[in-house]
Amino acid sequence: MKNTVSLMAVLLASALVAPAAQAAGNIECNLRYDLSGWSVFYKTASGNGTITCDNGASMAVKLKVKGGGLTVGKSKIVGGTGRFSGAYSANDLFGTYAAVSAHAGAIRSSGAAAMTKGDISLALAGTGKGWDLGIDGTAFTIERR
Repeated sequence: MKNTVSLMAVLLASALVAPAAQAAGNIECNLRYDLSGWSVFYKTASGNGTITCDNGASMAVKLKVKGGGLTVGKSKIVGGTGRFSGAYSANDLFGTYAAVSAHAGAIRSSGAAAMTKGDISLALAGTGKGWDLGIDGTAFTIERR
């Protein structure tokens, strides 16, 4: 009985929060970026990019990736793209997104990642040079440049 009441409370809370999250997503923003880094259990990368939004906002940004796991490699992405959803202000896009990924590549590779920061999601895609193999948890940080 106690578990049923807890489950009903979670479902009710989800139903009340979901419409608010969808209503908040009233701007569309994209990211173009370059990123390079390495990993040996610890993963680190950095780069730069530009965020553009359909409301006319455009911002130069710094990108930082930190994480770890069973991972090894070195890579560089040039001309990567990203798409944000769930934001109602360009300022909402800054901060740290969480992601878990599995990756493998050699010489020329391509990849995609999806990550979240509260109600905001970011989907990344890019092609690059290098090699990598592993499974990791990553913090992807976007800051003003």
